[in-house]
Amino acid sequence: MKVLITGAAGFIGMHLSRRLLERGDEVVGIDNLNDYYDVQLKRDRLDQLKDFDKFTFYKMDMADRDAMAKLFKEQKFNRVMNLAAQAGVRYSLENPLAYVDSNLVGFANILEGCRHNKVEHLVYASSSSVYGSNTDMPFSVHDNVDHPVSLYAATKKSGELMAHTYSHLYDLPTTGLRFFTVYGPWGRPDMSPSLFAGAILRNEAINVFNEGKMQRDFTYIDDIVEGVVRVIDKVAEPNDNYDKSSPDPATSYAPYRVYNIGNNEPVELMEFIKTIEDAVGKKAQKSMMGMQDGDVVATYANIDALVDAVGFKPATPLKTGIEKFVTWYKSYHEK
Repeated sequence: MKVLITGAAGFIGMHLSRRLLERGDEVVGIDNLNDYYDVQLKRDRLDQLKDFDKFTFYKMDMADRDAMAKLFKEQKFNRVMNLAAQAGVRYSLENPLAYVDSNLVGFANILEGCRHNKVEHLVYASSSSVYGSNTDMPFSVHDNVDHPVSLYAATKKSGELMAHTYSHLYDLPTTGLRFFTVYGPWGRPDMSPSLFAGAILRNEAINVFNEGKMQRDFTYIDDIVEGVVRVIDKVAEPNDNYDKSSPDPATSYAPYRVYNIGNNEPVELMEFIKTIEDAVGKKAQKSMMGMQDGDVVATYANIDALVDAVGFKPATPLKTGIEKFVTWYKSYHEK
């Protein structure tokens, strides 16, 4: 099977590429290698894939319409996994147009490429951020998510709507995955595990937002990759029991699906910090902060739909995952 992975130099993209290559798939990866965070980390991730004969990488921006059309026409992909996006809730307050270019324009180019080249299945990264100000826990894919609290979240919800339109109009099978706080080796430096571990090791204070009164459904990278691979293999189909008088946001009369993919076990922020302290072997200095604009107090994934569809439930304990992450972090930054 020939798979396009956008954002292949990213955290999830590198791990997913390696997993597909290890099972024998051909992977074409693209990434624009932007400087949202350290480009060297992205290049080092790509180095993990260079020894695979069936991996090809192109430095390319999804927002480049002509380049994307040419790529799809020449490569003839069986499946597409769209992971490329301008990420980060907080950065969307500072540079909103970057999210429009990547998450809306870029995704439209992906949809067009799939439409015109008979791609069998498009899977794309959505986000737990789409749940916005919802307070009914755990978050369910069957809930209404029309009240995002950041532009990042709004672009991710927009992506789901755009995908459904293509599923409806062009019979393109699409599946959206709402990721819940992914962590692990090779993780992004702007995410809390790297920020906290780095600060603790440097004897610097960490910023604890909302004075620690927050919860996150932390999900280990290996669990994410296992779930994604299973979803890529399960082509979205229409829901034969779909009721247009009482529409279910997670399914459709068209070949369209949306799933949560999370650990299904929210962790208090202070417990998370303690787990990192234990793995690092040092206590953190804490700077207690207020709530940040665009952020949410808690995330908690209902993953029943994912389990029913592909028979997989993330299960890596936080302690195990954090220990693996810290081991990698120390090794990488001591080079």
